[in-house]
Amino acid sequence: MKIKKVLALGLVALMSVATFAGCGDGGKDSAGADGKGKVYYLNFKPEADEAWQEIAKQYTDETGVEVTVITAASGTYEETLQSEIAKDEAPTLFQVNGPVGLANWKDYCYDLKDSSLYNELTSDSFALYDGDAVAGIAYVIESYGIIVNTELLDKAGYSLDDIKGFDDLKKVAEDITARKDELGFAAFTSAGMDGSSDWRFKTHLANLPIYFEYQDKGIDSTDAIEGKYLDNYKNIWDLYINNATCAPGDLAGKTGDDAENEFASGEAVFYQNGSWEYKNLTDKGMTDEQLAMMPIYIGAGDEANQGLCTGTENYWCVNSEASEEDIQATIDFLTWMVTSDAGTKMLADNIGVIPFKKAADTTNLFVLNDRKYTEDGKTPVSWNFTTMPSEEWKNGVGSALTAYAAGTGEWDDVVKAFVDGWASEYAAANN
Repeated sequence: MKIKKVLALGLVALMSVATFAGCGDGGKDSAGADGKGKVYYLNFKPEADEAWQEIAKQYTDETGVEVTVITAASGTYEETLQSEIAKDEAPTLFQVNGPVGLANWKDYCYDLKDSSLYNELTSDSFALYDGDAVAGIAYVIESYGIIVNTELLDKAGYSLDDIKGFDDLKKVAEDITARKDELGFAAFTSAGMDGSSDWRFKTHLANLPIYFEYQDKGIDSTDAIEGKYLDNYKNIWDLYINNATCAPGDLAGKTGDDAENEFASGEAVFYQNGSWEYKNLTDKGMTDEQLAMMPIYIGAGDEANQGLCTGTENYWCVNSEASEEDIQATIDFLTWMVTSDAGTKMLADNIGVIPFKKAADTTNLFVLNDRKYTEDGKTPVSWNFTTMPSEEWKNGVGSALTAYAAGTGEWDDVVKAFVDGWASEYAAANN
């Protein structure tokens, strides 16, 4: 076994941990029945932890291969992986977010090109390549946008048909704010900037100005972002923080749970998040009749024909340093996940659309919203997170956004973090 090339270890994140026995698909190459192979999945998605634990238990009960699922706390995946990969009992299955993430972990990625998992993909465009090797496989196609409580929107005197672009959204949001006491609710949930929530803005919202700049230039990556659409980024951020359930200066202490609970309890009309939130909201009692997802309009591009932000940054990677038995057990487990009724239903209901031949259809309303936008000829906004030069770049943008909201920083600091930070981080990563 080669010497592990571990990155400088960060602080170990708080994790929710559960261990279950699990199993392979029972095929002749499965390592489960004789107990030789086992699976340890370091899960990226806290919102899907319970579903992963349940499916792992079911997999165990059917075949007897040990499966351990550990979920990193939100916003701590990289440092958790850095810590766990150094252990004797390292993850056999982990995740990278695309080419930038792969650069850190490619020495640990088993070539899945000839695997049963790879053969289940609907297209090789969902494979993440390292040269000719398949280093990772996308396991979900997701959408995000602005989730709307249509019942509250109606109480405010509007419908989704009234919002066809940024100017419309601004008009509606500011009118709701002006009548906040009368209506009993705010326009937006809190834009929390702690680690459980800031990714929604330093990554997901930041994708919009990147996307439109890429569209203008006909490119899909760059070593230096110009920031042409950062005024638009400012406009949507200002709208979020000045028409919310809390004062802008309180955002540093607001969490992802705060925003989710505010929305589910009817305190706000709008909530930026993704298709992965559907189960959480319906589990809290919300219904399809109350919910919809609309595009994030920032006043750029062809808003009349803009769809939801749709793509992936979620790639499964199998640890090449695991034993042959564990590698095979892990591949067997994943193949079962994307071919069995139970596995595909769990992924469809809790994760999103999966790019595999035997994928179950979904009941996720937000996924269906995305499908309807596309069927109506709207153009999805692609995910460009994988071209963001580093996690440090995201953190720099997030810190600047937080300081700006609190009034301790200027918007020029956000621009500097976005533009200058991109150039320096890209150079550092590619030297």
